[in-house]
Amino acid sequence: MEIAEILEQFELYTGQFPRVAVEAAIAFEGAQREELTLELLRVLSETIDDAEDVAYDSDYMAHFYAMYLLAQFRETRAYPLVVRLAQLPGELLEDLCGDFVTETLGRVLASVCGGKLAGIKSLIENAEAGEWSRVAGIVSLVTLVVEGETSREEIVGYFGSLFRGSLERRPSSFWSELVASASDLWPQELMPEIEQAFEDGLIEEFTITMEDVQDDLARGLGGSLAFDPRSPHHRFIRDTVKDFSSWACFQPKKAQRDKRTTTSRNPPAINVKDESPALEPIWKAVMPASAKVGRNDPCTCGSGKKYKKCCLP
Repeated sequence: MEIAEILEQFELYTGQFPRVAVEAAIAFEGAQREELTLELLRVLSETIDDAEDVAYDSDYMAHFYAMYLLAQFRETRAYPLVVRLAQLPGELLEDLCGDFVTETLGRVLASVCGGKLAGIKSLIENAEAGEWSRVAGIVSLVTLVVEGETSREEIVGYFGSLFRGSLERRPSSFWSELVASASDLWPQELMPEIEQAFEDGLIEEFTITMEDVQDDLARGLGGSLAFDPRSPHHRFIRDTVKDFSSWACFQPKKAQRDKRTTTSRNPPAINVKDESPALEPIWKAVMPASAKVGRNDPCTCGSGKKYKKCCLP
């Protein structure tokens, strides 16, 4: 399959995942891989430059394929582009990328950064950026720790500087994720800062409570995400076909309804030995208001993620 044909299949949503085109793109090597990579970088750059026009076309999807494949290729030339994309105005980025921002952007940032943190930090510290983009930046740093690209100590130290720095101190998902991510990496060194954040009313307690933090503290360093290679949420993009093809928009509607009905009655068992489950849930179950699920429990929607990283937000 020629590159032009692949790009044509990536451009618009048709209701079906272009598996053959994606697999062909992944199979390219050498000069063909470089030519494709340059085209994907072009697609991403043009998407950012023409973001308002692209966002208006709800069927346009080429930027998603570009980000997934560049992330799988671990292409560091995509890093400044992904940071630029993430710093688009919040509503515009939501129109352009939807749930990709909360579900996948953090993993893409981690996959393309090459261990360089300056761009991610600039996103996190940019008060003008969208709140969920900044959250994705925090998540990407935890991913780098889980993947062994960055030390836990470096990221915990950086989180401490955020807690003690000049960031706007108002209740937000940003502060909630900062506490949750610090807790995921084992919160002992940051307990005074975390307690102060709760006292200052910065944390949305429907997302994380002080009790949750204490639970993570009790697990010890060895029980944290920093030492848990099975965490499916904090992983590099390694399998575009498996990740992307499981998006709800590519599932037959009857299959979505059947899955929703079956799983809501009988949630599937989670195979903890599977280190690369499908990371994009094919549907989202509506949890009964009376259900009590711990933030570290498997999400009842059946995605394979922990509740705190799936339906809780």
